[in-house]
Amino acid sequence: MQPRNMSMSGVVDLAAVKAAGEAKQKAEQARANAARQGGVPAAGAGRLVFDVVGEVGFDQEVLQRSAEVPVVIDFWADWCEPCKQLGPLLERLAQEYAGRFVLAKIDVEANQTLFQQFGVQSIPAVFAVVAGQALPLFQGAAPEAQIRQVLDELIGLSEQRFGIVGPPLEGGAAEAGVPQAPAGPHDGVLSAAHEALDAGDLGGAIRAYQNVLSDDPANVEAKAGLAQAELLQRVQSMDPQQVRKAAADAPGDVRAQIAAADLDLVGGHVQDAFGRLIDAVRKTAGEDRDAARVRLLELFEVIGPDDPRVTAARTALSRALF
Repeated sequence: MQPRNMSMSGVVDLAAVKAAGEAKQKAEQARANAARQGGVPAAGAGRLVFDVVGEVGFDQEVLQRSAEVPVVIDFWADWCEPCKQLGPLLERLAQEYAGRFVLAKIDVEANQTLFQQFGVQSIPAVFAVVAGQALPLFQGAAPEAQIRQVLDELIGLSEQRFGIVGPPLEGGAAEAGVPQAPAGPHDGVLSAAHEALDAGDLGGAIRAYQNVLSDDPANVEAKAGLAQAELLQRVQSMDPQQVRKAAADAPGDVRAQIAAADLDLVGGHVQDAFGRLIDAVRKTAGEDRDAARVRLLELFEVIGPDDPRVTAARTALSRALF
């Protein structure tokens, strides 16, 4: 599933001046208490990934730790297939970020009360808790590049608004007893591409992802990043009202439908974007049909091949073509 709100918009409301002041006081008090106790860690301290069971566990391992480090919460269940894709990715990122955030895993089957308190509609769902305040991050599986962007924004927000910094562990993930994956041959270029994307340098990000793909055409991370960067580059100069009016006025204009589909996807309306392009494929032929099909495949890369909506749309595309 595609995240419903990948941006951090709306988070500012959680960072009111009063709450920020209280959060800083909590963080300072927690550090002072730890110093007086000779550095004895609180419950769950030192663990980058941990399971949460019950409200008591939530209070001890999430709320208390959120005064010192951003806590990312992964709501999951064993029967949820997208959860099995997202969970390992979040765990790997928690290890890679090495203490700048920690990951709390909550099995919704065993924690119905917490599930209901957060108002989760479907899973996987990812929230964060900073200084005892909860904020939604995204819902559903998502490309790694987008998840990294959200995590980076969360870490920056925690420091700037709340004065909370989860310092990297000395020695990184290995210090916490977590095995580290060997560095890949393109990790440096991919990191530069992610940074360019986060900074809004879409041209730089596109070039960096293309450099990776020139050496490794099957690199999934680079494919997803490139598709996202190209999508953002396409829509940044669009006038949404004009684009949507053109698509509504000329349903047979494939170029207008393609532009509107880009806007649909950026706005989180994944199924609308897919459906619009599948209809265009079904109703056209020749170059128009091919243009709609190619754009649809590009949008599949943005969402990710394992997303169930991509699987369903692929089936619908096959029917439209044959």
